[in-house]
Amino acid sequence: MSAPALGILTISGSLRARSSNTELLRALALLAPPPTRVTLYDGLAGIPPFNPDLDEEGAAPPPPVHALRTLVAAADGVVICSPEYAHGVAGAMKNALDWLVSFPALADKPVALLNASARSTIAHAALGETLRTMSTGWLTEASVTVPLDGRRLDAAQIAADPALAAILREALATIETAARAHHAAQRRG
Repeated sequence: MSAPALGILTISGSLRARSSNTELLRALALLAPPPTRVTLYDGLAGIPPFNPDLDEEGAAPPPPVHALRTLVAAADGVVICSPEYAHGVAGAMKNALDWLVSFPALADKPVALLNASARSTIAHAALGETLRTMSTGWLTEASVTVPLDGRRLDAAQIAADPALAAILREALATIETAARAHHAAQRRG
């Protein structure tokens, strides 16, 4: 019997067209073995500033927020890769997470963090704390640094580098295992 298909949603915290964070997530997609599908979310720039008045119980969220929540709900796991700006989480990434704080579909869902720079430790730790506070299934063992550190590699170059690909494959295997376990628990529950 073959393994069921898994859907992994990836979210880059960078809005740059040629971001190392986004390229790292694209490389993850290139390395994903079938039947795992890795989908890059590309709507971060369209998420409006978080406003609790627009997120009250029973209220319809803004369409970009609804679209993000729909993708998160459908995913078996989520991988976030975000830059660090001035020792903090990128504002667009934090804003998106603020819209997901009270979203029940993210509770216990496997979530991993990739870090594209060995120098960016403060935002990575802050994102981890945010995910823990949100009651996600934060996978610390799959939350790894892939040291690109200014190398300006594209997704294909990252996937072709044996050392970098090995880090990504190991993280992806951990995410897949957790996603399958979470999926099975939800079917039983």
